[in-house]
Amino acid sequence: MSVRVGMIGVGGIGQHHLKGLLTDERVKVVAVCDVNHEAAAETAERIGAHGYTSWRELLEVEKLDALFVCVPPFAHEEIEETAAAKGIHLFVEKPIGLDIQKVNEKQAAIEKAGIMTATGYCLRYLDTVQEAKAYLEGKSIALVRGHYLTKFVTTPWWREMGKSGGQLVEQATHTLDMMRYLAGDIEKVYAQMALLVSRDIPNIDIPDVTSISMVFQSGALGHLDTCFIQQDHRTNVEILGKDFRVMIDGKKVVIMDDEGTRTKESTVDMYVEQDRAFITAILTGDRSLILSPYESARKTLEVTLAANQSAQEGKLVAILRKGE
Repeated sequence: MSVRVGMIGVGGIGQHHLKGLLTDERVKVVAVCDVNHEAAAETAERIGAHGYTSWRELLEVEKLDALFVCVPPFAHEEIEETAAAKGIHLFVEKPIGLDIQKVNEKQAAIEKAGIMTATGYCLRYLDTVQEAKAYLEGKSIALVRGHYLTKFVTTPWWREMGKSGGQLVEQATHTLDMMRYLAGDIEKVYAQMALLVSRDIPNIDIPDVTSISMVFQSGALGHLDTCFIQQDHRTNVEILGKDFRVMIDGKKVVIMDDEGTRTKESTVDMYVEQDRAFITAILTGDRSLILSPYESARKTLEVTLAANQSAQEGKLVAILRKGE
């Protein structure tokens, strides 16, 4: 059986997914869509698929098993709800939106349809991250430290808060999600953000430096720093407990405890692992293969939006869960 796949958005991240999907013998990419007519047409011709500039038309015409949604955070419209109502399984790139109420409505539509969902938190699929996850199982975590320090993204919409949500929501969300994945859910955030040294960039209104303090539901304390004022790219998450430390440094894991220090470099392509797990889940019905379903991505978005709110209001923000 071939899984008939459609893709909405064939920019950078869409091409990453296509690269892996086209080598999966279980997959047939039958349709692609992009608001850029030339990009849609070129991609469609190159891979032998139908090309569209309207996602509504694509979903109306094509018979799909799965849909990859690879659009900017401001451009989701009703894609997920429409696809879910047709019983199409969804892979949604991060961040999954900018408005938590709209995302909650999408989640409700997904739950009603009973479809499979996965989201683009690809770092969870690294073998090194899985080793860290297994090591931390059952351990008491006291402190969580993270950073995402990099250079400016030149894509025009990325510099506008109303379209990207800022660096934390759109980019450093990967690091915050890793902190959640390894240390559990977050219940309080206090954030400070500022635009300090990047005011010369035209039309910019997002902060170039961010510092966030957080409290995990377990009681552990955490801190995350982000910026886009550097020439290089560095990401790191450290998990500390009594007499142990686990560090995810880029794609490498370092574990330190009374038995010594162990270091391991990742040997997998996280995008390929992520997409193959989604396809396998569809074929087998095994949802446990999906490490970041839509609901988990919703929780990560909720924390990043709460941090934005905290910075704007200058106060601690509590994150209420469903039913609270």
